[in-house]
Amino acid sequence: MRLFVRVLERGSFTKAAADLNIPRSTASEAIQRLERDLGSRLLDRTTRHVAPTPDGQAYYQRCASILADLEEAEGALRGHEPSGLLRIDAPGTMTRVFLLPHLSDFLATYPKIILQLGQTERLVDLVREGVDCVIRAGIPDDSGMITRHLIDLPEITCASPEYLAKYGTPTSVNDLKGHQMVGFLSSRTGAALPLEFKIGDKVKDVTLPALVTANDADTVHHLIRDGYGIGQAPKYRFLDDLEDGRLVEVLPDTPPSPTPLAAFYPQNRQLSPRVRVFLDWVVYIFNKAAH
Repeated sequence: MRLFVRVLERGSFTKAAADLNIPRSTASEAIQRLERDLGSRLLDRTTRHVAPTPDGQAYYQRCASILADLEEAEGALRGHEPSGLLRIDAPGTMTRVFLLPHLSDFLATYPKIILQLGQTERLVDLVREGVDCVIRAGIPDDSGMITRHLIDLPEITCASPEYLAKYGTPTSVNDLKGHQMVGFLSSRTGAALPLEFKIGDKVKDVTLPALVTANDADTVHHLIRDGYGIGQAPKYRFLDDLEDGRLVEVLPDTPPSPTPLAAFYPQNRQLSPRVRVFLDWVVYIFNKAAH
């Protein structure tokens, strides 16, 4: 059952076999034997992809639930000590700033968990890529995911000293005329997101000319630092550059709205003990950083 679930989630016999540390031929034979025992074809196989049949999809739902219950039961007998491989994906800068400094404490508390860290900004297909949990800024618009809010990250507006020397330092939102921004491209619309300023109880969007736009947060950060325009991002991204004088905060009295940080995982999976303790630890780390 574990092998069948992993084959279906990974969409590949080869990847599933590697995950479970068995030969691919053994995985293929085991699934064929399972289909014979059940008297039903569970998978449609092509040279490039594996997909469930209607019977296979129904069997997968039952298997995933049974295996989650089994893991809970085995965990109880072991003294509730979470164990096994835990695949997490989070943005690289966020991982380095918040998680890595405290990672040794987590692994010391849960020595039987083996952690695999992916570091991307893109949307991840958790089921197909075999990822247990993803951490992202913003709330994903995906009805197939369960979302857990972690914290709201404060955002700031920044520019390089060289840029401000050339264009002047704005003292209010109205001073932005004649300035330019580094555009961050929305993954949903493909257009550059406007700058956002909170003025009292209202939020004002401002779109400035942009000589350069990018769809990667680290690239946008570098472009701001290199003087291509004004930009906005969660404050943690800019801390080192602010401290070293490579960036200057502008318009601090009208900051952007904070960005929600969330963890999400597939709706059709019960939350495993290792994912649960990891998320509890992440919430603790971010709350500690906020204070």
